[in-house]
Amino acid sequence: MLQMLQYKKNKMLEKTEENKKKMLKSLEEFYGIVTTASQSVGISRITHYRWLEEDPEYKAKVLDIKNAAIDFVESKLFDCINAEKETSIIFYLKSIGKSRGYVPRQEIDTGDNREFRVEVIE
Repeated sequence: MLQMLQYKKNKMLEKTEENKKKMLKSLEEFYGIVTTASQSVGISRITHYRWLEEDPEYKAKVLDIKNAAIDFVESKLFDCINAEKETSIIFYLKSIGKSRGYVPRQEIDTGDNREFRVEVIE
């Protein structure tokens, strides 16, 4: 009886590892989009997030996939910048060029009331 339980447990672990590999491959294919990747593999999103919490190696691989997806998208942004697409240039400067002053300015119109209160909450 004990051997049968151990056999079933081993089979379940093998199936889990197989599903993790499928999920990682699917995440690569779908640029890290969890819902699409999990649907294509046939697992729930909850299972994926549980694996992230329980398995540091799986989590590290998922992070690598997300970073690769960001690299890919950044390369597309630079393609747009090289094609002189104005919106991409503005986006890049507002995101990366903040230290050089490329930040949106906020103006507050208080109307006729010249008094207002600013509260900073940390």
